[in-house]
Amino acid sequence: MIHPEMEWRAHLAEGRFMIQRSRSTGGYVFYPRIAEPRTGAEDLEWVNASGRGAVHAVTVVRKKDPADSYTVALIDLAEGPRMMSRVDGLAPDAVVIGLPVQARIVTEGDQPLVVFVPA
Repeated sequence: MIHPEMEWRAHLAEGRFMIQRSRSTGGYVFYPRIAEPRTGAEDLEWVNASGRGAVHAVTVVRKKDPADSYTVALIDLAEGPRMMSRVDGLAPDAVVIGLPVQARIVTEGDQPLVVFVPA
């Protein structure tokens, strides 16, 4: 059995943003795991995430050069789970709670990761 985090990263490497869903409860799960946290259901399957979401909370990491500043944001995914990422495509101070966003997979170094842009 592949560890859930490794499987999630493999999907990202293929350009797919996937999250888990319980077959029995329909509940969506993020961060990848072996059981649904609320119910303990172990029948998780991988499904395509819509990529839609909204900013739940945001902070700005300020750098000496303001052009290097970036956001750290909690994003409420349309499917229900919340994930931590960043919002690109806006000045850090323009990212506000409630902002509709869309996921993008980018590669930094040799690692694919999910970031969000304004929807």
